[in-house]
Amino acid sequence: MDPLLLTGEVDGATDRLLRTAAAFDGADLAAASLLPGWSRGHVLAHLARNADGFVNLLTAARTGEPIPMYASATARDADIAAGAPRPPDAHLDDLRRSADRFTEAVAAMPVEAWAATVQTRRGPWPAAMLVWGRLREIEVHHVDLDAGYRPADWPEAFGHRLLHEVAGDLAGRTDVPPMVLRFDGSRHELVVGDRATAPTVTGAAPEIAAWLIGRSPGTMLAVTPDGPLPQPPEWI
Repeated sequence: MDPLLLTGEVDGATDRLLRTAAAFDGADLAAASLLPGWSRGHVLAHLARNADGFVNLLTAARTGEPIPMYASATARDADIAAGAPRPPDAHLDDLRRSADRFTEAVAAMPVEAWAATVQTRRGPWPAAMLVWGRLREIEVHHVDLDAGYRPADWPEAFGHRLLHEVAGDLAGRTDVPPMVLRFDGSRHELVVGDRATAPTVTGAAPEIAAWLIGRSPGTMLAVTPDGPLPQPPEWI
């Protein structure tokens, strides 16, 4: 995946997020998000600090310095907690400025730096995946704001990429029930586990992806043969 081909998608996703955030007042920010224990303010603070974390990783790839995404897990959590109760204007300004810093860090990357490996919170990752990682964070957490943006609003290309990524990751695990994922009018499918014993889950690609990552109960999906949906484990 060419990271530079995704920069326009990151810009579009950021614009949509900023429009949502601009409509929040103080009460909206204090209201619960879809993430247990987090208000909308927590989600926005996380997205801003996540942008800065990706800037750290891009800088590490560009310079060769071992710069972590966050100083520590404790520092990450503290920054989110400290930023959550800020007023709406402060949240919006932070989101914009951190997004600009990410854009500038991507633009500063020489071609050869994209081949570097960086250390994320969950282990090593190719630098070429960092733009996709930021796009995924924006789109998924925009849904978590519970403010009218749904998986069905994801751009088609994003929904497909997310579904393929999640299905590929789950296929390599032993704690995942077998399933056949059929999407886009039954023209395409992905197989997880033993096909012979797997029910077929059918629906739109974004809806299947959202269900697999715990952002949808799967009420828009169909199962063949009739029965309950499989229970996928937590993805990340």
